[in-house]
Amino acid sequence: MKGALRLVYPPQCLCCGAPVADEGGLCPACWREADFITGTCCARCGAPLPGDGAGDAADAAAGLLVCDDCLRVRRPWQQGRAALVYRGSGRRLALMLKHGDRLDLAPALGGWVARAALPLLRPETVVVPVPVHLRRLLKRKYNQAEMLSRHVARAHGLAHLPGALRRLRHTPMQDHGSVGDRFANVDRAIGVPARMAAQVQGRAVLLVDDVMASGATLAASADALAAAGAGPISVVVLARAVKDA
Repeated sequence: MKGALRLVYPPQCLCCGAPVADEGGLCPACWREADFITGTCCARCGAPLPGDGAGDAADAAAGLLVCDDCLRVRRPWQQGRAALVYRGSGRRLALMLKHGDRLDLAPALGGWVARAALPLLRPETVVVPVPVHLRRLLKRKYNQAEMLSRHVARAHGLAHLPGALRRLRHTPMQDHGSVGDRFANVDRAIGVPARMAAQVQGRAVLLVDDVMASGATLAASADALAAAGAGPISVVVLARAVKDA
């Protein structure tokens, strides 16, 4: 049956729909535009950094390599990773998942996020998605961060707590504005419901989102988890926005 289906519906590129050899893959053109972060990266946000030696990898694992953004901006979490840079195919896929109703992308993209998260995992880690406000959830019908976090938790056999965080108030989209504006926009906008506090208290938390730009939403989420007694907190995202060289 599976073979017959492949004849009728051959595998397609996740990004452009061109024929590919295997399900969940990218065609050569989209692969060339997919900037996977596999070398030296910032220990706090996952942004790629120059250098690719064994010493660099050891420093990153020890939290010694930090990008300029993370030196200037408070990051209320211990470590961070990202699967892709937010440009090219990485940007298109993130937008397709977030705004294009492409829920079929979640297993493959969630698998990429799960691999990126490997250095962050601790025993008894719980996986928590960044929440969306009910108003936006009713409009979009799903939370793309939760779609990714579910696959991350499943891949590593970890507890998934999609209700551990909630939006306390509706906020404008974070697409525009300065870094300061973005942090002010989400200040005290996210909290841990009282019924969930016991499930995160004293637990290592892996916080999952689709894209990190300024890091304001992740910071508000990490602050809420820390206030509820969670920790240590790490973050992982599908794509990290970086400044052009």
